[in-house]
Amino acid sequence: MGLANRVKELRAKHRYTQNDLAERVDVTRQTIVALEKGSYIPSLLLAMKIAQTFELPIEEIFFMEEEK
Repeated sequence: MGLANRVKELRAKHRYTQNDLAERVDVTRQTIVALEKGSYIPSLLLAMKIAQTFELPIEEIFFMEEEK
């Protein structure tokens, strides 16, 4: 199982660039890129900041994905 997320989808819905979101949650744009690609697992603090930014519970953004 891996951790999947809806960050790219939500970022586009809110019309944020990767840089906009990075600034809002105090990380680099490269962190957002890696997060959206699924190659980076965020800390709990970062996940909470992202959830707060999108005004959603963490579980609606990050979820466990079954491996194929």
